[in-house]
Amino acid sequence: MSDCIFCKIVAGEIPAHKVYEDDQTLAFMDIGQVNPGHVIVALKPHAETLFDVSQEQAAAVFKTVHKVAAAVRSAFSPEGLTVLQANGKAGWQTIAHFHLHVLPRHTDDGVALTWPAKNPPQEELAALAARIRV
Repeated sequence: MSDCIFCKIVAGEIPAHKVYEDDQTLAFMDIGQVNPGHVIVALKPHAETLFDVSQEQAAAVFKTVHKVAAAVRSAFSPEGLTVLQANGKAGWQTIAHFHLHVLPRHTDDGVALTWPAKNPPQEELAALAARIRV
């Protein structure tokens, strides 16, 4: 897509600090660097969300995430690591191009995620599971 910043990075029209590349994926430093070593792993062909990629493409991206996560751990020795993939505005997606964040984490690094557990009863969990069972 001509107006997609990640497509422009993939095409070499915008510079990026690449850490890994193969035929389907590109991993590069996030310019926002939440913590040192924060990497974006993007699918090369344009697709907006997880729902727009094939299982094979999703697998290729996660294979790259696995490689990059190991390299980040080796280079930065973080206490933890968060892998984040967001879909749609309500899901916190800010760039409409399928990608994952590989984010090294440290105690008290200021990164927060609100997770208001609802703890529904077992009967409700069973009904919810029945609705999505594949």
